[in-house]
Amino acid sequence: MRTTRAIRLASTILAMTLAHSALAETTPPRPDTLAPWYAPASQRAQQFAAFTEIARRDVVDFQPFRAELTATEADGTALRLISLNPYANAWFLLETGSGAEAEQWHLENPAPELFALSLDPEAGALVIETPAGRQTCTPWDGALAQARASDLPYAPLCDAQLFLRNPGSGSRTMRESVTEFLRGYVPFGESLIDLVRGALYTDAWMESGQIMDAAAAGETVAALGRARLRQHPAMRSNLRADLVGGDPARMEAGAWYALDAAPGIYASIAQPGLVHPDILNRRGETNALDGVENNADVYLFAFDLDRFELRYETGTDHPAVTWSPRPSGINRRGLPGPDGFDTLAPLAMTGMLNPALGERVAAIFAGGFKREHAAFRSGPYASGNQGHHYGFVVHGVTLSRLQPGLATLFSLDDGSIHMRTWREEDQALLPRIRFARQNGLPLVEPGPDDAPVAGPMVRQWVPGNWMGSGEAQLRTLRGGACMRQIDGRPFLHYAVFTAATPSAMTRVFQAYGCDYAMLLDMNSLELAYGAIFTREGETRGIVHLDHRMSEADQTRRDGTALGRFVDFPDNRDFFYLLRR
Repeated sequence: MRTTRAIRLASTILAMTLAHSALAETTPPRPDTLAPWYAPASQRAQQFAAFTEIARRDVVDFQPFRAELTATEADGTALRLISLNPYANAWFLLETGSGAEAEQWHLENPAPELFALSLDPEAGALVIETPAGRQTCTPWDGALAQARASDLPYAPLCDAQLFLRNPGSGSRTMRESVTEFLRGYVPFGESLIDLVRGALYTDAWMESGQIMDAAAAGETVAALGRARLRQHPAMRSNLRADLVGGDPARMEAGAWYALDAAPGIYASIAQPGLVHPDILNRRGETNALDGVENNADVYLFAFDLDRFELRYETGTDHPAVTWSPRPSGINRRGLPGPDGFDTLAPLAMTGMLNPALGERVAAIFAGGFKREHAAFRSGPYASGNQGHHYGFVVHGVTLSRLQPGLATLFSLDDGSIHMRTWREEDQALLPRIRFARQNGLPLVEPGPDDAPVAGPMVRQWVPGNWMGSGEAQLRTLRGGACMRQIDGRPFLHYAVFTAATPSAMTRVFQAYGCDYAMLLDMNSLELAYGAIFTREGETRGIVHLDHRMSEADQTRRDGTALGRFVDFPDNRDFFYLLRR
């Protein structure tokens, strides 16, 4: 019965996504990215049914939308190219050879909106179709081995139209090699994106966002308004940035300030104890705040989502796909992980941004809990769905299943960005999901009349899996995010609470008018890292939400700053915003 329901759901999803894809393919200049990858509806339904089952498999066989093409070289060598999600058109697994001699290579398409990758069975070559034409490539003739030997997280192939993803490392040696790569390929005057753009198209990736003048910035600041506080005193922040019409040494609590040379990004500061009593004293929503967290600073960034894309990338090590030790009393069925595998191999986790996107990156903030902490020890979520291990999706590839009931930040194929509690019926969105990360339960969510209220388990420490510091302190440094709509215009806030419980986070997010809010990582500035990237001509600057976060960055030998997650790999996961 369960399998039958899964097949029916898969058939519905397939019909919906094929219709959506057909519509999308009529919009130039995007090439027809699905045409080489069509498969019978029955095969798609069977794959999705298998995806919903609990069984041992590897991460590739876990993918519900995967499709493959095969070919043979002139010397008889077998070739197989698997698109892990043809709708996303970003991640591919190339297999060369067969049996014990087979080798696997994780390829990334840096421009899935523009490039289409396939395998020509007659020519025995990769085919890359772009608005500029069709190109064939045979990287197995030495280029793949050379790219792997380079140990670069992203090694360019086929005239930099593809990248081989190599497993990243947080070691100093890896950071040095990436630094040398960036110095050679991505100085701002002649970056990889310039190489690709100049070789293939002139203006398909031109930035369309105009520099925001002071008047436009002021209009957005007015729209953001002020947080609902009992008073708005001047506060000294740990932000080291040029503010439009403000000074970081005297920021008005609860007010928003535009950041110079970072259009569409705003900063604010507050303290939980300043929240208006009408919010702070609501009964039955949160626990009472103590004197320490009442007076602990909160730093916030706001992002005008009309101007940005949101994406997500795993770290080299976290989050993993093994079992969390937290749930007890569940039947693990002898499986190595809750989704049937305990490693993401043969896929390669790089722990950093693809360098081809370097010029577009506007902001970075840390992801969520590592797998050890990313499941429930007790309470209603501990026994169901194998402990509700937090799920995540990268480039449309489900690396860990999205669990119903959990707070989820995700983006869709149309570029829209969403934050809400994942529902069983949201499975129908999977073909459209491009990036997603779950991290526990909501801090703020819509109430019965859609007015934001505290999440139902904010006060329940262990069942809510809110955790504390390594010293078992319930009040600790925490990072979190929220979404709000202002006259139909979406904004994302990222906040760092220097000493807070979930109750304090909830009250502050409510004061800032958030419609939905969730916890991310915690316990140190490194784990709650948030930075933006300013641009003035060819000069890039890095501005941290708290200037002490710069300790997690690196520098080149000449003293130039290297941004964490952008310029070198890291073992933790992260979100990033790209300018549209």
